[in-house]
Amino acid sequence: MATIEVRAEREMAAGCEKVYWVLSDYRQGRPRILPQQFRDYRVEEGGQGPGTVFSYRLQAGRRERPYRLRVDEADGAPTGGSLTERDTASSFVTHWVLEPAGDRTKVTLYSQWQGAGGVGGFFERAFAPGALRAIYSDVLDRLASTVEAA
Repeated sequence: MATIEVRAEREMAAGCEKVYWVLSDYRQGRPRILPQQFRDYRVEEGGQGPGTVFSYRLQAGRRERPYRLRVDEADGAPTGGSLTERDTASSFVTHWVLEPAGDRTKVTLYSQWQGAGGVGGFFERAFAPGALRAIYSDVLDRLASTVEAA
C-alpha cells in the first residue's frame, strides 16, 4: 500500500483569523463552503475546534464513500493556523494550514491516506487524486468567496 496525498492551495483576500473562524465553525461556517459532492453533512459532537466530530458522504468521480472525522488538532493563532481532521474508520487525514501573506491568507488543504493494494489500488492512485483535487479547488474557491464577501 502506498500513501496517497492530494493538495490544493489558494491565497485569499482576508486575514487568518477570519479564514480560521469559517473553517473551525463546523455548524455554520463549514457547511457554507462545501460543494454538492459533500452529502449528508452533519455535526455529531461539538461544533467548534478540537473534539468536534462530523460526518458526510463524499462523491468523487463515480464513487461515494462515508467519512466520520474528528478534529484532533486546532491552532487558530492570528499569525497563522491549522486544523487536522482524522477519519475514525480509516487512515484518511485532512490538514488545513493557514499562512499570513500580508493582509491576505494562503490556505493549503491536503489529505493523505494509505491506498489500497492490487488492481483497485492502481485505479485509486490513478484517479482519486485528480477527482479530489478538483473538489478541493472548489472548496477553496467557496471559502475565498465567503471570507472575501464578509
